[in-house]
Amino acid sequence: MIGRIKGTLVEVVDSLALVDVQGLGYEVELTSGALAGLKGVGSACEIYTHHVVREDAQALFGFSSRDERDLFRILIRVNGVGPKLALAIVSSLSLVDLASAVESNEPGRLTRVPGVGKRTAERLIIELKDKLASFAVVTPLAGNATHEEAAAMGEALQALISLGYRSSEAEKVLATVPSGISDAGEIVRAALKGLGQSAAS
Repeated sequence: MIGRIKGTLVEVVDSLALVDVQGLGYEVELTSGALAGLKGVGSACEIYTHHVVREDAQALFGFSSRDERDLFRILIRVNGVGPKLALAIVSSLSLVDLASAVESNEPGRLTRVPGVGKRTAERLIIELKDKLASFAVVTPLAGNATHEEAAAMGEALQALISLGYRSSEAEKVLATVPSGISDAGEIVRAALKGLGQSAAS
C-alpha cells in the first residue's frame, strides 16, 4: 500500500494532481481539502494517500490529513459506498459536519452530497454511529452549537490544515475559540491568534 507521497507538484487538472517523486509521476485524485493545501505547480507537497488496487486498474486518492484519510477508509467499508463516493463525501462535508449529521440523525444533510441518495444516507447514519468516536471531533459539536456554527468550525479546521497545521494542533486551538461564532473566517482569525500566542510563550 502507498500511504503517503512526498514530491514536487507537476500539474493539477480538476481534482487530479500529478506529483513527481524522484522522477516517477504519481496521479492522485484529491479531496477539496487536499487541493486547497497545494501551493502551486513546482512546489513541494506531501499527501496522505489510499491506494486502491483492482483487477483492471489502480488508483491513488489523496488527503489533506491522516484524519481525512482515516475517515475515507471508514466510509468505503459502508455497503454501497465506493472510493469515488467516499471522496465526494469527504470533500463536501467536514468531519465536524458529518459527525453532527450522524449524531443528530439527519440523513437529509448527507443527501446534499452529489451521489448520496436517501437510502445511502440512512445507511451511513446507522453504520457511522459508533465509528466516528475515534476522531477528536472539535467542540462545540457536543454542546448547543447550531448547524451553522458546526459547519463554520469544520471549514475553519480545513482552512488551518490547508495552512500547514497538524489536525490535532488545529483541533486543540479551535476548542478554545469562544462558541457562538458562525463565520469560518472569524474562527480562523481567532485560532491563528491563539496559535501565535502559544508560539510566543
